[in-house]
Amino acid sequence: MTGKICVITGATSGIGLATAQALAAQGATVLLLGRNAAKGQAVVSQIQAAFPQGQALFFQTDLALQSSIRQTAQVLLDQFPVIDVLINNAGIWALKRELTTEGIELTFAVNHLAYFLLTHLLYPALQRAPEARIINVSSRNQFDTYMHFDDLQLERHYTGFRAYAQSKLANVLFTYELHRRKPNAHVTANVLHPGLVHTDIGLKHTNWLYALGWRVRRTFWPSLTPAEGAKTSVFLASSPEVKGQSGLYWVNSKVAPSAKDSYSEADARLLWEISEQWCGIRYYFPG
Repeated sequence: MTGKICVITGATSGIGLATAQALAAQGATVLLLGRNAAKGQAVVSQIQAAFPQGQALFFQTDLALQSSIRQTAQVLLDQFPVIDVLINNAGIWALKRELTTEGIELTFAVNHLAYFLLTHLLYPALQRAPEARIINVSSRNQFDTYMHFDDLQLERHYTGFRAYAQSKLANVLFTYELHRRKPNAHVTANVLHPGLVHTDIGLKHTNWLYALGWRVRRTFWPSLTPAEGAKTSVFLASSPEVKGQSGLYWVNSKVAPSAKDSYSEADARLLWEISEQWCGIRYYFPG
């Protein structure tokens, strides 16, 4: 990965941090996107000290806000005209329904629309790479839901699980539709399930009782370390075995079947069109 430029969202903790560390260890330049500047700079210092063969840079970005994503994307395009890998990794779980300041339900904004928008904005730099890879982190929770097209923002029947599961199904639908629409064979798009990983996702945007339950679950339920959870992301970003493979769902670094609803091309097209409208972009990848 020496000389490769890798963009990773949600890279200051959990799976994203472990992914950045593993790619820096292979010599990559990792561009870390996250909201907390102090935490981001601390992570950069840690990666640089531990993996001098690589390089790390932090870009403060609120992935809930399209305005912030657009600002960061422009900075990245100005500084890095060629990007080799984009890993859309950032994700949240919110117990109560919240809206961003742009008026979008928070889980859908971070877990799906940020993937969709950032991929579109950085595609010109990915297109210039000899072999570019777009990697979207989903979850097995995609199997437990369907797309609520009549109520995507879950105004009527919100639960944290329903919002999260829908966003993870959206990740798969988006990946498959991106594979069908992208104009370049040398740019691949894949999606993965990292496994049940010991992270703090269930401790934020929640209450004390749910946080306690999450701590108990991750303590007593078999779970992976962040480094173990990052293995499939790292494999898809770096392995020569993946060259040319696109539009696939991966578990444990192997191709696996995704949820039945994820194969609906009609649903994927509709989600794409809605996402275009909500992100204010058109004609990047005509259907």
